Amino acid sequence: MQDAKVSKHLAGFGKTRIEPSSSLRDQVEAAIAASITSGEIAPDAVISVPTLAVQFNVSATPVREAMLNLEKRGFVEAMRNRGFRVTSVSRQDLEEIVAVRQLLEPRSMAELASSFDTSKVAQFRQLANSIVAGAQVADLRSYLESDAEFHLSLLQELGNRHLLEIVRDLRSQTRLLGLVTLIETEELMQSAQEHHQLLDFLLVGDSSGAEELMTRHIRHILGWWAGEPEPKNATGDARPNTATR
Repeated sequence: MQDAKVSKHLAGFGKTRIEPSSSLRDQVEAAIAASITSGEIAPDAVISVPTLAVQFNVSATPVREAMLNLEKRGFVEAMRNRGFRVTSVSRQDLEEIVAVRQLLEPRSMAELASSFDTSKVAQFRQLANSIVAGAQVADLRSYLESDAEFHLSLLQELGNRHLLEIVRDLRSQTRLLGLVTLIETEELMQSAQEHHQLLDFLLVGDSSGAEELMTRHIRHILGWWAGEPEPKNATGDARPNTATR
């Protein structure tokens, strides 16, 4: 029964074109990780290699390799003779992850605002556009992959590899189980547009604006992206202070 639900959720991924620059295993792994993160594959669901191989129209080998890597990353647990069970992240764990991210990421964006290389804005705009496009067409895999690349690439600009790896690890532990319920909603589009707003703050060197927006953005993990309502005054059309640079 659970495999049938997984089959429905991954139907679109099975039609994804395989890019020559990316291995089958990597693409399968990314698709399954996105489905687990977004809640398309629910916690405790049991998924099997043969079912996934059929969905992706590939042999069992890259699927098995992808699942073993996902097990190492904490997304699934192996079940003898049954396949893999999707792990869960408790509300308390999620709150603790968010608390640590709030200590690191908003302040990092404030720091970046004072030294942002404006010559790179085009590549970040392209990623922000991909996030918005993913929200518009309900492609949560594209949304999540572009989101991760956007935020981690911005952090990389600070040149602190330890910070980058810590945040990368925290992001891999973060679950956004309400994301699938936000498809075709104003909330999903608004959170997607926040990436462009963050770039606006960085471009003009508005450290406080960048920090405040990033704080609000991460807060969605316990709000919209968890399927929970957020106070109306917690959002808004924030605009950068153009006098800061």
